[in-house]
Amino acid sequence: MSESQPAVSDMPRPRASKKEIVGWAMFDFANQAYTLLIITVVFGELFTTVIVGDRGDGYRLANLLWSLALATSYLLVVITGPLFGAVMDYQAAKKRFLFVSYLATVATTAMLYFVAPGYVLLGLALIVVSNYAYSMGESFIAAFLPDLGPPEDLGKISGFGWALGYVGGLFAAGFTLVVLGEATAENFERVRWVGPFAAGFFLITAIPTFLWVKERGMPQPPGKPYRQIAIERVATTLHELKRFRDLGLFLVSLLFSMAGVYIIIAFAFIYGAQVIGWDAATRNIMFIVVQVTAAAGALGFGFLQDRIGTRVTYLFTLVLWVAAIVAIWATPEVTTFLNAHLGLDWQAQHLFLVVGCLAGLSLGSSQSASRALVGLFSPTRKAAEFFGFWGLANKLAGVIGIIGLGLLQSVVGLQASILLCAALFILAIVICLGVDQARGQQAARDWEARDREASAERTGSEAGLAQ
Repeated sequence: MSESQPAVSDMPRPRASKKEIVGWAMFDFANQAYTLLIITVVFGELFTTVIVGDRGDGYRLANLLWSLALATSYLLVVITGPLFGAVMDYQAAKKRFLFVSYLATVATTAMLYFVAPGYVLLGLALIVVSNYAYSMGESFIAAFLPDLGPPEDLGKISGFGWALGYVGGLFAAGFTLVVLGEATAENFERVRWVGPFAAGFFLITAIPTFLWVKERGMPQPPGKPYRQIAIERVATTLHELKRFRDLGLFLVSLLFSMAGVYIIIAFAFIYGAQVIGWDAATRNIMFIVVQVTAAAGALGFGFLQDRIGTRVTYLFTLVLWVAAIVAIWATPEVTTFLNAHLGLDWQAQHLFLVVGCLAGLSLGSSQSASRALVGLFSPTRKAAEFFGFWGLANKLAGVIGIIGLGLLQSVVGLQASILLCAALFILAIVICLGVDQARGQQAARDWEARDREASAERTGSEAGLAQ
């Protein structure tokens, strides 16, 4: 190689077209209907307060069952995610796997219409399957990220996707909250349509993703059963992780931070109903507040992380999370204190809206930064596989966090147990201090260089044999 030629490891990844980036981000726009309407805002509250409805016990059994359903679906992702990622990389089949997960999510979400009060087992089964399919889709769509631009653009692209996702959430849930109304037993015949609506929204608005996003990479010749290929590639990656020290350390940090995030996603609106005691109007305002601030956080911090570094941005978002969790826990007591000493007549639900701004900023920015950092640490030909491990860390976090909170709240109640999140975010901060972003990116470039050199040698050997 002449000195005038760039090293193969330094060749920049070309930026994808704006149309393809928008198509990729539209999947975030579309799938927010599931996250918000089913997991966070409507169906979670409907399941705990109406379908199970053990109000006399403070909904502790209902909350525990909800935790178990979500944790089970996340555990399935933990088991299968890296294996599917390995097969996708080997066969260049990310788009095909994404399409299957998308259809499965749509079908099982639509079937939530049939979950009536008392149909607890049916509700649990459909949540396990639909959330599993949705969560797999999250990992599959994230695996396209490294192909969309050079490393210095991944923060902006990831942030754009998250921001567009929260805009999608505003469209989907805003319409639902106005048209379907409250998640109450009296309003059940209307609010039960939340499943079909979320499914339909996802089905239609994700179409641009499958029309505009390209499947890059060349499939390898089959030769072996897919299961054997997947196991061998995952085993190789686990062995090679010693070369990706910073990625491995970051995934451990991510495990703890996402445990806290999944608790908030699964229980924030349940907390508002059971602890804060908000009314329907405040719940709807909170939804809007969180969506707007989360979109602003994802977009704003997405640009910021390309300037100050993704790792630094991620750490800053975790500090914001600790402050938000302490504020969530203290809202009832702080409201009482302010009313007593300042002569105010505030309600806890009104102060909770202020806390929602801080939580929203933390939510959008932390998830965007974590996805971008994995993209920076991933060699292109191992992107789906590494994002399979990203999905594994995310969903294992969901298992740990949600089960932990479910068990803890059954003993001490929901308000006290929410402090578990603060402890998880602090652990994530301490672990991430050992991550070196520049070293992690260099490890990915070095692997790509070795891989291309090995491919060139194989091609030369095959040509020699042919002669």
